[in-house]
Amino acid sequence: MQLAHVVGSVVATRKHEALRGPALLLVQPIDGAGASQGSPRLAVDAAQAGPGDRVLLVMEARAAATALRRRTAPVEAAVVGVVDQVDIVLPPTVREA
Repeated sequence: MQLAHVVGSVVATRKHEALRGPALLLVQPIDGAGASQGSPRLAVDAAQAGPGDRVLLVMEARAAATALRRRTAPVEAAVVGVVDQVDIVLPPTVREA
């Protein structure tokens, strides 16, 4: 799973039958601090996210299709949740003896 920021939506006049209904989103993968990681990706929305939302993204075909509840859907990435907050917990500093 990967954090991402929704940067836009995609409109397709023709879609595979299994993709009718859910929105297509353009998402930018990010790290925990919000910095961009790599190139934007196309993802199918299984969480009713929208532009500006920080989201949780799965980038494996089987997980993405399962999130949509459409096992035959030709997808590689899906938005599976909207993230409200990210807390980064750093391990305690190891002190040398």
